[in-house]
Amino acid sequence: MRRLGVILVEDEVLILEELKVSIPWKDYGFEVLGTAGNGIDGERIIEELNPDIVITDIRLPGKTGLEMLEAASVEHGIILSGYTDFNYMQKAIRLGVFDYLQKPVDSTELMDSLKKLRDMILEEEKTEKAIIKGTDGIALPGKIKNHTIRMAIDFIYENYSESIGLQDIAAVTHVTENYISTLFKEETGMNFLQYLNIVRINKSLSLLHDTGMNITEIATATGFVTPGYFTKIFRRFIGKTPTEYRNSLQ
Repeated sequence: MRRLGVILVEDEVLILEELKVSIPWKDYGFEVLGTAGNGIDGERIIEELNPDIVITDIRLPGKTGLEMLEAASVEHGIILSGYTDFNYMQKAIRLGVFDYLQKPVDSTELMDSLKKLRDMILEEEKTEKAIIKGTDGIALPGKIKNHTIRMAIDFIYENYSESIGLQDIAAVTHVTENYISTLFKEETGMNFLQYLNIVRINKSLSLLHDTGMNITEIATATGFVTPGYFTKIFRRFIGKTPTEYRNSLQ
């Protein structure tokens, strides 16, 4: 099992040091690649080291943790904050942050969150290796018999350009998030976010083929939070950046 790279961003030196030493990182399949004390340095090392996970405070000098996560197109984040602010939490959800933990953070609570995220990432990677990629895009499961999952998939196709999450699917299908998450995986062989990202990538392939829209416009039209995040997900599935892919068509 490969070790997942982690970056820690925290402006309080004592908390940063405690994070480094209180978690047995390597024992659980992680490696701390680097640390930063402000949002600007954090963004720089995230872009340099491309970690799997970023653990960050929200209120940082230079840039907030959320601004940093958005600018650096972080895919998996865990927020540590002494503030319970609905606006912060809402934006964190929109950015796909995995967990939002309140300070002072209990090391056991953080470890539990990290292990869940580790298992999710490794399962996603295993699934993505089995995904069939064709000239017309990425293949998705064929006929789905389960009515609830058909409703969920219809909702995805109707709303992929918007900021949607598992909570929206649960509301539409009138079941709990845990239930729809489990059922979605059983019926499609992938989790909700993987399915949503594939729908978005397939739509972006059509736009790259058939329109003169630039990368930022395509990212917005297909529901990606930032062009950087779009590029990261596109490259993960297609093996090229959107620009490289478009150039290969010529």
